[in-house]
Amino acid sequence: MNRPGSQQPSVSASSTSPAKNSGSSVPGRAVSPVLDSDLLTDQDVYLFNEGTHRTLYSCLGAHLQERDGQQGTHFAVWAPNAETVTVIGDFNGWDKLSHPLKARGSSGIWQGFIPGVEQGTRYKYHIHSRMNGYEVSKADPFGVYHEIPPQTASVVWGSHRDWQWNDGDWMESRGGRNSLSAPISIYEVHPGSWRRKAEDGNRSLTWRELAHELAEYVNGLGYTHVELMPVMEHPFFGSWGYQITGYFAPTSRMGTPEDFKYLVDYLHQHGIGVILDWVPSHYPNDEHGLNYFDGSHLYEHADPRQGFHPDWNSCIFNYGRNEVRSFLLSNALYWLSEFHIDGLRVDAVASMLYLDYSRKEGEWIPNRYGGRENLEAISLMRMLNQAIYELHPDVQTFAEESTAWPMVSRPAETGGLGFGLKWDMGWMHDSLRYFGHDPIHRKYHHGELTFRMIYAFNENFVLPLSHDEVVHGKGSLLDRMPGDDWQKFANLRLLFGYMYGMPGKKMLFMGGEFGQWTEWQHDATPQWELATHDRHQAVSRWVASLNRVYRDEPALHTLDCDPKGFEWIDANDWANSVLSFLRIGGEPESTVAVVCNFTPIPRKNYRVGVPFAGRWTEILNSDATEHGGSGHGNMGEVTTTPVPYHGRPCSLNLTLPPLGTIFLKYEGPAT
Repeated sequence: MNRPGSQQPSVSASSTSPAKNSGSSVPGRAVSPVLDSDLLTDQDVYLFNEGTHRTLYSCLGAHLQERDGQQGTHFAVWAPNAETVTVIGDFNGWDKLSHPLKARGSSGIWQGFIPGVEQGTRYKYHIHSRMNGYEVSKADPFGVYHEIPPQTASVVWGSHRDWQWNDGDWMESRGGRNSLSAPISIYEVHPGSWRRKAEDGNRSLTWRELAHELAEYVNGLGYTHVELMPVMEHPFFGSWGYQITGYFAPTSRMGTPEDFKYLVDYLHQHGIGVILDWVPSHYPNDEHGLNYFDGSHLYEHADPRQGFHPDWNSCIFNYGRNEVRSFLLSNALYWLSEFHIDGLRVDAVASMLYLDYSRKEGEWIPNRYGGRENLEAISLMRMLNQAIYELHPDVQTFAEESTAWPMVSRPAETGGLGFGLKWDMGWMHDSLRYFGHDPIHRKYHHGELTFRMIYAFNENFVLPLSHDEVVHGKGSLLDRMPGDDWQKFANLRLLFGYMYGMPGKKMLFMGGEFGQWTEWQHDATPQWELATHDRHQAVSRWVASLNRVYRDEPALHTLDCDPKGFEWIDANDWANSVLSFLRIGGEPESTVAVVCNFTPIPRKNYRVGVPFAGRWTEILNSDATEHGGSGHGNMGEVTTTPVPYHGRPCSLNLTLPPLGTIFLKYEGPAT
């Protein structure tokens, strides 16, 4: 089939470049200029077939090399149901017959070396299937670079393997930066729409342009990590990157693989970790992609009750097929090993765990025990996480898992799925629901805030305010807040303060940090024009203050995932819609008290019990004038009085700002 989006050049009737040791020839054609060549060992094939190959990208795909004094490219592709596989591309006028690959025994792998094929050459695999004579031209599943969509060919590329990294200091220290006891605050970014060049056709930034602008911006706000929505090649920009055809290639819309390495390298040099969204849950049904790859359902299940995703009109990987497991395992490790990525956030884990996910009765097939659990996906995730933490103990894996599946972030050897952290979707839904209530009614919904602490330490949690909460008509975070403009901004600052006070790592999607009014649009940018307005600048200053204090105060991060790091002061003041609690870092001097007032009524002489007598400094106040508030507070410091309260030996008499939160740090005995 023709390459979508391009016209096939005319070709001559025969090859004029005979080669020594050619592979299988096509009847009626001249000898093929394909040399016998093998990058795979028998051990590679064994591990591939076993489902445990960790570096499959090193032997499948297109690899520049020299053979018998000739420069060229070695091609290898898995297509066990093919009758023939040929390489078509710029170098042969897209001739479907001139460059056949040779089958490697019964492995299902086709391979060969083609002299003269250089870096930058566009190519595809043309597959003639044994299944009803089906023919199709496919992009390389292991291609490291592809044409800019809507073009769909792969591109021979090898120079990125010579990249000289300059992030040695980061790599040596990242184990501490990525640990569960470290402050991890994540800025979620859609790379293609974060900023654009209006003067250049409103194009997306290149990877290198993004590196410089993002590093400066993120450091200014004090975030520790960025999370990039999927960077892998995807044909439809409107999928936000979640429908991937090129799992081993950063999208060419923004540059080359080296350009993407530059981005990671530059962010690391500026002290910023990089997390990637990774999508093993499904892939699109574009003809050039993985689906129906060799005329059979190679990567996906044949039965649509297992292999078709009704929500996204996409294909579901066959997690029980060992070769597919090797593909996914190798892909995850590829980004960590070859691109120095600090973490993978695995998308849509719930859709992998449940065979009946988004399906009605009769639309799914039970497992061998008659249950709804996807046993193959479960074992894959355990194997994947074990391999990642074995090879890269200084990174983290994150699960976007929206149900109450147990032990997602517990070790596989103890029965868990093995992830390092899990998104707390329950906290997100409950918090946004609560903040959507008019403050006068919030006292009737107090449990939406307090329920979380029943399960808060069952997993290692991230508190996510992600892109999913500001799309599809939901509105922006600011616009979802009730009240007039003043109350909306105060509520937003309160939401952020409450999030940073709660145990768990933090994440916020771009645009939320300055309180944009509109929801996210992938074909636009955040409302950067608002970022210079006083009220929006004040929100940014508040986020920066939260990140600074979160990083600097051990009580706010060291025991994020440990119940020893949290104690309620008073969870039951529903009548006033006030919550108060302690964050604990081990030593008394690191204790921080957090008090949140979820009504627009300033509350004077509000007493809270605390464990230590002496001075408590107000280190954060969302109602401070610098943060856009009205200035209610406690003059920077409060001293305890010997009045027992809330079961504590002493107490603080506080002024609570309207729709505000305050953080008070214990400084020691009164002088």
